[in-house]
Amino acid sequence: MSRSFPMPQAFVSRDRIRSLFTEAMSQMYRAEVPQYGTLIELVADVNAGCLEKDPDLRDRLARAGELERIDVERHGAIRLGTADELFTIRRLFAVMGMQPVGYYDLSVAGVPVHSTSFRPIDEAALNVNPFRVFTSLLRLELIEDEGLRGEAEAILAKRRIYTPRAVTLIERHEQNGGLTKAEAMEFVAEALETFRWHGEATVSADTYKRLHDAHRLIADVVSFKGPHINHLTPRTLDIDAVQARMPERGITPKAVIEGPPRRHCDILLRQTSFKALEEMIAFSGDDGAMQGTHAARFGEIEQRGVALTAKGRTLYDQLLASVRGEVQVGDGGAKAGAYDDELAARFKALPDSWDELRRENLAFFRYSATPAGIAAAAGSTLPGDPEALIASGYLTFTPIVYEDFLPVSAAGIFQSNLGTDQQQNYATRSNRDAFEAALGATVQDELALYAERQAASLDSALEALGLVGLPLKTVA
Repeated sequence: MSRSFPMPQAFVSRDRIRSLFTEAMSQMYRAEVPQYGTLIELVADVNAGCLEKDPDLRDRLARAGELERIDVERHGAIRLGTADELFTIRRLFAVMGMQPVGYYDLSVAGVPVHSTSFRPIDEAALNVNPFRVFTSLLRLELIEDEGLRGEAEAILAKRRIYTPRAVTLIERHEQNGGLTKAEAMEFVAEALETFRWHGEATVSADTYKRLHDAHRLIADVVSFKGPHINHLTPRTLDIDAVQARMPERGITPKAVIEGPPRRHCDILLRQTSFKALEEMIAFSGDDGAMQGTHAARFGEIEQRGVALTAKGRTLYDQLLASVRGEVQVGDGGAKAGAYDDELAARFKALPDSWDELRRENLAFFRYSATPAGIAAAAGSTLPGDPEALIASGYLTFTPIVYEDFLPVSAAGIFQSNLGTDQQQNYATRSNRDAFEAALGATVQDELALYAERQAASLDSALEALGLVGLPLKTVA
């Protein structure tokens, strides 16, 4: 007599778990921060208008497989307090197919953290849902007051920011290689608790004030049960239009858009935000809870452009530094206008056409064989030179979108929402080794990832044209 055995349950893809989590996070944040909903509606209106007015943009996004992701694209940001918290968050994000990419030292800009971005790295996964979380670790060694530093360490050592069930499901994913549908749904619900806002502080009003006086961000990290999500950012196709229309929706934006100026060919990342909310909190104390306020969570919008090569980034950094070194970044009025004008003038040194950016090896592009090229390859031998193939219309290219962050821009957003009185000059600088030791992994090099995608796309395109194995001139 034969025996039948139950079939093992199929695992849910990491991409699907990431999408479920993104949607759950968005719903939670919308309930916690009502202006986020207003912002999402505004961005959707602007994006729809951009695509209607610019069919070439729509076609380019469609060809690159990026059109469908625009509406679901979000990035979040959290701030952690201990090495153990960072180690576990890496494992949590791995369940969603997200890996640490890039190292960002914000202490050089007066913010006592260093950071990485957790995100998918595969092109197909990015086009399904490019959810990213900019994740910062507080650098307790930058707290000058030894007594306060020790107190902060003791407070953080007591908290547990992950539910026991979330940890169990992370372990199950690691052991089994995936989660079933029921487990995935439970994981999303349990993981969400780590990012939820709690209006009850874990410290007294006096301790909060001393932490706040050291740096507002230190108070934000140390004083609460967990690393509440402090912003959830949609992607717009025209950040200037969003910036101009925010006041119509009752939102006051920061005066200066962080990053490069407005260009025909967008590069890297541009970001703007509105001021952090004043939220009521209850402080702990022997004589009962004491009411107060805390400002940390804010709204942010981003516009993403092409990823720049090392050569392009060097030029970008030089141009940005030259402006910031000579023109004060104002928080309104004439200062903001002067900064924007000078930024636009200086950045004329960086080519503003896709072909120039490509020819001068300033940006990364995705290559593909055209229908005309494939047809021509069937009947004749094509030139083994990518430039000749492009000139003949047999090979085409589209910009690879920048999936990462800019440390100066991140610090600018943080400082704008923490207050202009929070500028600090920290003697200690980059400590990547300590960050990676806490993470339990090496952060990936974002430039290497873009270079791999470009090279793989060129190989695939040449294969489609029957040019594999031929000596080829390197694309500049």
